Amino acid sequence: MEKLIYLIWDRPSRAPEEVRAQLLDDVALRLLDAGARGLQIDIDDDHAQVPSMVPVPDDELPVRAEVSIWVDAHDFREPFEAILRDVGIRQAGYLVTESMYRDYGDNAHAPVRDWPDGQRSPGIVTLTLFDKPAGVDDDTFYGHWYGHQSPMSEWMQPRARYVRNAVVRSLTPGAPRYRAIVEEAWHELEDLTNLPRFFGAEATDDLGERIRIMLDSTKRLADPTTMRNYTLSEYILRTP
Repeated sequence: MEKLIYLIWDRPSRAPEEVRAQLLDDVALRLLDAGARGLQIDIDDDHAQVPSMVPVPDDELPVRAEVSIWVDAHDFREPFEAILRDVGIRQAGYLVTESMYRDYGDNAHAPVRDWPDGQRSPGIVTLTLFDKPAGVDDDTFYGHWYGHQSPMSEWMQPRARYVRNAVVRSLTPGAPRYRAIVEEAWHELEDLTNLPRFFGAEATDDLGERIRIMLDSTKRLADPTTMRNYTLSEYILRTP
């Protein structure tokens, strides 16, 4: 199977519950009927109204949803793209290679997933998009992302699930250039909103050092002008 990710940009003024209703009550059912092998939709709904650590620029539409579709081959994606074409103001599709670095229950921060397909996952998800820094070759980029950033952030943060999506190529004309689409689940809201807890700092005087460790790593990983971060609700509709 192959994994496709579609980002949906929409008006920030559109009600979160309206966005959720369209995607879950209409779009999701049509995507499943069209033959999606797996389907997950992360939505900027009324349960995800938490400020992002990387605010969206004032002159830019926010991503209101991420739609992940598993298919036999991306050659046959047109029926899915036809369904998504009228959702939001604009869309961008990507073929990705998924790495499930940590799933629910793989560490001490959350239990094994026991909620059914279609039910909102506990906590909140952060979606992070970025390109690699200018002048950095692929070996250096992937070596740092996989070899340092992933284990370092796993050691530091109370993250329940970590999905790395390395972009193989864009699928739709005009898609922004991203090299990475990262999904991180936080089982409790405070894991994300409490700064010492987010950085795993048991003592206050340890917080500054941990922030420096993270910033030192991320500046080697991502072009800051391309980095975007969104807080979303996770809905696993069909497990691939």
